[in-house]
Amino acid sequence: MRASPELFFCDTELLLSSSTAKLAILFDRLHPHEHIGVKTLKIHFLGANRQVTGSRYCIETERSKVMIDCGLFQERQFTARNWQTCPVPPGEFDAMLLTHAHIDHCGLIPRHVRQGFGGPIYMTNPTADLVEIMLRDSAHIQSEDAAYKNRRHKKEGRTFAKTVEPLYDAGDVEKTLPLVEGVPYQERVKVRDDIHVRFHNAGHILGSAMLEVDVEENGKTRTVVFSGDIGQWDKPIIKDPTLLETADYVVMESTYGDRTHKDNGDIGDQFEDVINSTIKAGGNVIIPTFAVERAQEIIYFISKLHAENRIPKVPVYLDSPMAVNVTNVFKKHRSEFDDDAWARIDDGDNPLHFDGLHMSRTTAQSIAINESSQPSIIMSTSGMCTAGRIKHHLKRNVGRKNSTVLFVGYQAHGTLGRQIVEGKKDSIRIHGKTHALKCKVAQIFGFSGHGDRDDLLRWLYNFKQPRRTFLTHGDEEAAEALAATIRSDKGWDVLIPDFDSTNDLN
Repeated sequence: MRASPELFFCDTELLLSSSTAKLAILFDRLHPHEHIGVKTLKIHFLGANRQVTGSRYCIETERSKVMIDCGLFQERQFTARNWQTCPVPPGEFDAMLLTHAHIDHCGLIPRHVRQGFGGPIYMTNPTADLVEIMLRDSAHIQSEDAAYKNRRHKKEGRTFAKTVEPLYDAGDVEKTLPLVEGVPYQERVKVRDDIHVRFHNAGHILGSAMLEVDVEENGKTRTVVFSGDIGQWDKPIIKDPTLLETADYVVMESTYGDRTHKDNGDIGDQFEDVINSTIKAGGNVIIPTFAVERAQEIIYFISKLHAENRIPKVPVYLDSPMAVNVTNVFKKHRSEFDDDAWARIDDGDNPLHFDGLHMSRTTAQSIAINESSQPSIIMSTSGMCTAGRIKHHLKRNVGRKNSTVLFVGYQAHGTLGRQIVEGKKDSIRIHGKTHALKCKVAQIFGFSGHGDRDDLLRWLYNFKQPRRTFLTHGDEEAAEALAATIRSDKGWDVLIPDFDSTNDLN
């Protein structure tokens, strides 16, 4: 919290004639990170504040400090924060709570372990399985990036350049994984003597949760709900977001707080049209894919079209070792599937497998895909075409008029995926060479794992009026728009916290 000049001058007069109690209150206003004999429940905002990534919060009582999420900052202008020591030193935390396995929520955990954190990390059981996959992959990327930069510096003759170290490595991940404790949804878990948590399904990805945190302080119990990332209703495979009714404080994401998702019709129908027209022309359907949730949703829809004989029986490849591993985690935790997925299972239809689906793990299996002359459907990472095997498939297909590159996710500015979406006809650079864009380009909307503005309001307005709602995990414009809507609709107290700010929860 920031003290305005007006507040400073007003309270300076108060300071001259105040009691010790008033002095403590004044000091707390001007120095929200320090206290003079005043202990209270606090929340410290350490990431995803007026921006999307780097989710990280701290609940602090007189006896405990618990971190909620510990995510990687991914926006270019904020990545330096990944290298900085957390404003609350990692060694001071007693425990950690994790909402889900996306890297912008879990990707800094090994870094914090390297810097002294050693407490338990509580999360749902599916998240525990996914986190192992995600953190191992992230450590590999961190080490590869560091090695590449060192090679480049050497090649450029920068002999005095400091050796680049990774944020963390595989060894840090191995030290992190024993700290992970998977827990069931709905079970009340003792985190500390004064802090308990209950995990509720957030409907975002497999294992995702919103956290209901009960904190006992000075004879009072306060409930703080962290939304995590709120999913959409009626999404395939996983269950809908949980609606809660009571909380003293709500910390809610605001990613799509200023807009609603496009509705271009039934997703299955859109897949059917693209696949049939491309295969009929003798081309391949290339789908850049995110390994967690998106790949599994695509398999879900294609398997349904396959079972209903709405598309040709052509080979379908999932060419991503990580996506294959994640798909196996889905199969392990099918108890978390929604009713529609279970109806298909009960009818003898496996929503995550069908004849003709090939899981490619090895490099040799990936190369063999492009050696085939038969039209096929190829899913591969990464989803924005920034790295991975997808580049090899694009290189072989962007110049073919009968092939289609089908996007099912948002393409950020500056990515290869964005260039293809925008139709940069003669400037598609892949592996250092320029390629002419002659293939068809298509997009299917409706796959976002995030609820839009209407979904967020549906979730929030189910609460009886909280004392305060904090909006995080959204660009400033999105958060401000959502805050204005909530204030206009309900007249509720809404705050968009700044990075490294602290609020009392009295």
